[in-house]
Amino acid sequence: MTSPSGTIDPRPMDPGIAEMQAAADKIAAMDFPTSIGAFVAERAATLGNAPAAVWFEDGITLSYAELHRRSDALAAALMARGIRKGAHVALMMPNVPEFVLSWFALAKLGAVLVPTNTAYTATELDYLLNQSDAQALITDASLLPALEGMSKRPAVLDDARVFVRGGGAPYVSLEAMLAEEREWSAPWPVVSTDLMSLQYTSGTTGFPKGCMLTHDYWLLLALSAAAGMGADEVKTSLLWAPFFYMDPQWQLLMTMQLGGTAYVARRMSLTRFFDWTRDLQINYTYFPEAALKTLPPSDNDRKMSLRYINAFGWSPASVREAQERFGVIARDSFGMTEIGAGMLVPVAATHKLDKRTCGVDAPFRQTRVIGEDGRECAPGEAGELQVRGRSILSGYYKRPDANAESFDGEWFRTGDLFIADEDGYLSIVGRIKDMVRRSSENISAREVEAVLEELPEVEEAAVVPVPDPLRKEEVKAYLKLKPGVAREDFSLDALFEHCRKNLAAFKVPRYVAFIDDYPRTPSHKIAKPKLIAAAGDLRADSFDRVDNIWR
Repeated sequence: MTSPSGTIDPRPMDPGIAEMQAAADKIAAMDFPTSIGAFVAERAATLGNAPAAVWFEDGITLSYAELHRRSDALAAALMARGIRKGAHVALMMPNVPEFVLSWFALAKLGAVLVPTNTAYTATELDYLLNQSDAQALITDASLLPALEGMSKRPAVLDDARVFVRGGGAPYVSLEAMLAEEREWSAPWPVVSTDLMSLQYTSGTTGFPKGCMLTHDYWLLLALSAAAGMGADEVKTSLLWAPFFYMDPQWQLLMTMQLGGTAYVARRMSLTRFFDWTRDLQINYTYFPEAALKTLPPSDNDRKMSLRYINAFGWSPASVREAQERFGVIARDSFGMTEIGAGMLVPVAATHKLDKRTCGVDAPFRQTRVIGEDGRECAPGEAGELQVRGRSILSGYYKRPDANAESFDGEWFRTGDLFIADEDGYLSIVGRIKDMVRRSSENISAREVEAVLEELPEVEEAAVVPVPDPLRKEEVKAYLKLKPGVAREDFSLDALFEHCRKNLAAFKVPRYVAFIDDYPRTPSHKIAKPKLIAAAGDLRADSFDRVDNIWR
């Protein structure tokens, strides 16, 4: 084994690294699918009428064969209405079967999926549909107010290209399209390097950026997860995050690769999470750390069917508790929309579970930690994590500025600070990018600040993350009011209403505090690290919108 310094290391290979190499070898030896459409077809041919996905709260089950047949029919119906290979199609839909059918239909067409957050306001939809060059929209009738409130709908996106679940004239009924049951015959090839989706994610530049992701990106991510968890006993999964996020997309593909059944919730419920997991005999799920605290330990814990859980960002104590309570394998990892799986904590890495580590390089990924001087850091030295490998993002759509900033040659700059230990295990220690990570969302601090600074009383705003046990981080805004504006005359109700009109609900600040002036850098920029360090408890002396109190 070669050490980070390049010398020959006489020690035996770390068992976790050996496990990841074996997983990569397993994937490399596979007859790899050429596209998501080909993958769906192969799974249907192999598994037929076995249940692929169950929307258990709605009593709807689709078999592998039905997923294939019905997405074929929808692909043909979309093609009959002018959707061709390369067309950008926004999909704004809750967790219903039509999301998955639309996604697979677009994959078979070779069209480009643009997953769209169902919480977006008309203002945010204006930006996303125009920036993505959306030529069509598939949506739900309940979400039409955002579309109809837009002021800048793309000219090509007329009513005849708006396909609505539960809707009709002046739009096109999605149910009617499926009922046509058209025959599908692919008129053009779709290959692994074709663009599959523009997955939007926020960063430091304000507005979300569309990550250009290929079919191979999604299949490699799903198959790496299936091979990397070492979970031969995983045949049922619980998917609860909204499907416009990347996690349930790869989790469904992973479950299908394992030949299992995905149980899909409408939305997350901490109060019902344990009942779902127990009653549905779930083997795998992304387990929120906060869920451990909602149900005290009991004799029923060992009656769970759980075998493996994603324990993203958990403390070592919580990992131990979950493993002891449920007899489950709990492992952390690190990924981003841009890179897919960057690193995984292998099943064999039991010797690292007392550390807050994100693991070792995932299959087909290479990482390095780079210091401010541009040199690779020694073990234990903090620097920026950079990642390269097969089928990471092709770039940000129509954002040459962001591409130039985000790549160091073929290496993607994550904007996160990491350290590596002597065995090659990596741990996150901080962040360079100015954002809040709330639940599964990256929230650009600058985007929220720009909305706050539209208020006539606000001279300057600074948004920072506040640690939160449930959502990892919440949004806090520090406000500097204009001269002559008294704090007691400033309306927080008006502030929150303004934010709700211009930002998705998850971006609206939970905490608001006032400040006379900010600590500054020599260039007069707000020094947020000093602002955070000076606060101690970031919730103190702030108004808490959720609890409606001053803390």
